[in-house]
Amino acid sequence: MSATMKPRRPWGRKAVNLAVAAGAVLAAASGIAVLFWIMITVLLRGWAALNLDFFTNMPTPPGVPGGGLFNAIGGTLILTLLATAAAVPLGLLSGIFLAEFGQDSRVADHSRFAANVLMGMPSIIVGVFAYAVLVVTLGNFSGYAGAFALFIIMLPVISRTTEDMLRLVPNTLREAALALGFPRWRVTLSIVFRAAKSGLLTGILLAVARVSGETAPLLFTALNSPFQHFLTWNLGLDQPYPNLTVTIFNYAMSPYPDWQTKAWGASLLITVGILVLTLLGRWLIREPKV
Repeated sequence: MSATMKPRRPWGRKAVNLAVAAGAVLAAASGIAVLFWIMITVLLRGWAALNLDFFTNMPTPPGVPGGGLFNAIGGTLILTLLATAAAVPLGLLSGIFLAEFGQDSRVADHSRFAANVLMGMPSIIVGVFAYAVLVVTLGNFSGYAGAFALFIIMLPVISRTTEDMLRLVPNTLREAALALGFPRWRVTLSIVFRAAKSGLLTGILLAVARVSGETAPLLFTALNSPFQHFLTWNLGLDQPYPNLTVTIFNYAMSPYPDWQTKAWGASLLITVGILVLTLLGRWLIREPKV
């Protein structure tokens, strides 16, 4: 004898659905409100510091108004470019191995576990590691150590993003190309990469955006050198190296109003730079209209 099912009243389901939807909208609105609050505060406080001297002049001694952050801006660009140049090819190759060749092998499982741990590791721990490996070994702070710390932060992000994006590409594309006689490496680079280009570029931009605002690793590695020009004969990378994030930390903690204003200006510059980088990435990966 089958038991009869008791019908559920529709208003109960609708009430639960409405409550969940309202909670989701409220959470999203809260996050967006905080984001805009931060951006507006940085814009209002940092706009006054942005002028031609800010981008073209070297810093002034403590307590002396004027000057700029040309040195720190150039140093940050050099460190980010070095870390990106090392992390992008290795991260892409690692993601290719995990998604296309290694897949369920033991090496791939260990690599995924290591990448996941590194992605969740506080950046200050990475800074301490780079300090122990390079700074203590070489006997001084250096730009090389700073770029190495940023490289470690970027590598797992690019690796895991590459694997995830390549796994989203349908296997039918791979099978069709292999059936035509193409070798596996050419299928991966010519077809799978092209299908996943949007996600791959997004992962690279995400990694660059993350390291652009890192301060703790550079405090332990590159430190800072506000009066040492970043374009010496060897780029000055074998000694303490100027960068924006540590400069922001030092200027914001100082008792000088002019330095505090410049710290807000540098914060605004980093924020706008990441925004422009994101918009540029979206423009590059846009799909052509039919």
